[in-house]
Amino acid sequence: MRSFMTRDRLRLLIIGATGVFGSRLVERLAMEPGFDLVLAARDRAKLAALAARSAPDAVIRPLDRALLTADDLAGVDIVIDAAGPFQDSHKRVIEAAIAARVHYVDLADGRDFVTGIGQHDAQAKAAGIAVISGASSIPALSHAAIDQLTEGWQRIDTIKMGIFPGNRAPRGLSVVQAILTYAGKPLRVFRNGGWESVPGWGQTHRWSLPDGRARWASACDTPEQDLLVARYKPQRSAEFFAGLELPLLHLGLTALTLPVRWGVFGSLRPAARPLLRVAQWFLPFGSDVGWMDVLVSGIDASGAPIQRRWTFRATGNRGPFVPILPTVALLRRWRNDGLPAAGARPCSGLLDLADFTQDFDALAIKQWIS
Repeated sequence: MRSFMTRDRLRLLIIGATGVFGSRLVERLAMEPGFDLVLAARDRAKLAALAARSAPDAVIRPLDRALLTADDLAGVDIVIDAAGPFQDSHKRVIEAAIAARVHYVDLADGRDFVTGIGQHDAQAKAAGIAVISGASSIPALSHAAIDQLTEGWQRIDTIKMGIFPGNRAPRGLSVVQAILTYAGKPLRVFRNGGWESVPGWGQTHRWSLPDGRARWASACDTPEQDLLVARYKPQRSAEFFAGLELPLLHLGLTALTLPVRWGVFGSLRPAARPLLRVAQWFLPFGSDVGWMDVLVSGIDASGAPIQRRWTFRATGNRGPFVPILPTVALLRRWRNDGLPAAGARPCSGLLDLADFTQDFDALAIKQWIS
């Protein structure tokens, strides 16, 4: 296998390059020195348009993730899986990467997929490659924030996290499919000091944001429910919520989950395309402001009770860039400092909050701790 330490440039294959998140990943990586980009997706015309718009020097490669083989990774240093729906991330890409001895990163947020990434650890170590899952808003960015908020603490009692995109933000089919996969189904969460079952997109309540406004929030199925408990060992709770800005859309989805809860429908996922079309009708309404909010409580170094909060606010529809920034930061670190140890693991504790500063500044994304 070729060594990064003797190469001036790294060749990156981005799967799902034309998607909502993949296209933004291409845009940011094209601005970085030291990377040669190979853009992969199923539609050649879309790939050509993306390259012309964002990365003129990139190579385009029509590719179906479901049919990927090790041969498709020949000549590549790192493969990045940015293809949705992320609840259905493919082990096939990991298996191909291991066979080709190519390093792997994904933006996955499927709970079982990310928390189960360790099953590939022995094979990844034998191949001498890193397999990193969840290099996205969660757990990469969220854990970087919590690490800074709780540095030196004796104990963490509660963690509460929310993500609230602006209604005018572009939305792709894969994101809708991911939500509808778990909406209305039993969701395992850590509350009141133990594991409980709640309905997906349930626990609907108002979330007060730092600007004094509030948005609706509901429980989501993400890797965080497991990873937060494993990493931080909170005494009472570790909860994750998300919210749609328009009450009509948020509460409408809540109502649609009822037949799933009652067992009338097995899943709302087959309705993803028509529901996406309905949501598109409302794009002119609401705002282009997205938020991420993390609140923690516990006992500080002196033994006193403490509560802290980290928040970011993204305007101008820049919120959809945030899920790809951890991958950019990780690749930048690997380019500058060399690769991490071989093995398979979630992207937890691999980045610091400072790793995001230059991208937040470039995108005018404001963050603060209170």
